[in-house]
Amino acid sequence: MAEAALEYCPDLPAVLSRLRRLFVDRAQDAVLAAMKVPSQAVAQFAEAYPAGRYYEYPDPHERAAFWDAYLRERATVADDSVPSASLKEMDQGLYGGLVGGKVQFMSSPERGMFSSMVERVLGDLSEIETLRIDPAHEWFARYVRQMEVFREAAQGKFGISHFILINGLNFIYELVGATQTYMELLERPKLVQKATDFAFELNLWVQNTFFEHVPLLTGGTCSDVVQWLPDRIVSESVDPFHMTSVGYFERWGRRQLEDIFAQFDGGIVHIHGNGRHLLEAVATVNGLRAIFLGDDTGFPLAFDVLDELHGRTGDMPLALGVGFPDFCRALEEHRLLGGVLYRVADVPDADTANRWMERVREYQV
Repeated sequence: MAEAALEYCPDLPAVLSRLRRLFVDRAQDAVLAAMKVPSQAVAQFAEAYPAGRYYEYPDPHERAAFWDAYLRERATVADDSVPSASLKEMDQGLYGGLVGGKVQFMSSPERGMFSSMVERVLGDLSEIETLRIDPAHEWFARYVRQMEVFREAAQGKFGISHFILINGLNFIYELVGATQTYMELLERPKLVQKATDFAFELNLWVQNTFFEHVPLLTGGTCSDVVQWLPDRIVSESVDPFHMTSVGYFERWGRRQLEDIFAQFDGGIVHIHGNGRHLLEAVATVNGLRAIFLGDDTGFPLAFDVLDELHGRTGDMPLALGVGFPDFCRALEEHRLLGGVLYRVADVPDADTANRWMERVREYQV
């Protein structure tokens, strides 16, 4: 297949070739980096939309214009990233909104994004019987319209990233809250199963709609987590199991992941610092293509304990964040591990990023 061209990624064929080595071949000598440099577009967003308050549903045209400006700025950064706009507004809030939840939007000034969530949707989980998938729902119309606006703005310049599923226990969180979700596992597991069955159908509908409206880029899916993977790939979460034993994941999480991955061409997951006890189990999920290792207060940075984490996940491709000084020091001391996409934060400018990327591409594990 001929490589698509993107105005904001002049070296797209070379970037995709390197990404394929990591995410398809699982090459354990592959060292990739996505460099985050200062952005005027993000600075302007942060000034206009400070954190600490709720916002109305953002105008899709305004959001598309932000992504155009942000990704245009990044076009001079010759790293391993694929420019793509994120539908972050449509994360948690979309799924809960589709079943009657009150959607609330919050700003993430440092990223130039809004995120969403809902207030508790149901008074009791038994009300799951009343929920229906409604193609005429206003939130579905907003979702489709935003994809259409983004697609028009992106043409020939950048891609559109997949976005998170809110499936399984994540969805029950939205319905009745986290505490009640865990109680229901013990007290009414059959009702939990009904709720997860409904969540599966809802998530399948939402994600199939995404791939109906957003074209693949050179036969692959853009990802704000891991940049790009071939075929139709979804982005999942095992967050509810971060606070449970591995046994609960095996009972209530593995099938959730494997069933939805099987409907597409696989998927990726992220694991927070408090969920690393799940690594061995999650790494063996059928259809899993990559894991993003998150960092959280109170836990060692993934980069600082990467030897251990990498050893527990085998040849599964990994992605993680790291500060620019630590990344440069590890590169100079030849301590970077392969099989990893490093998302490097706080790079001073594009010229600095490009100089270090030359060394990244020459690096041999």
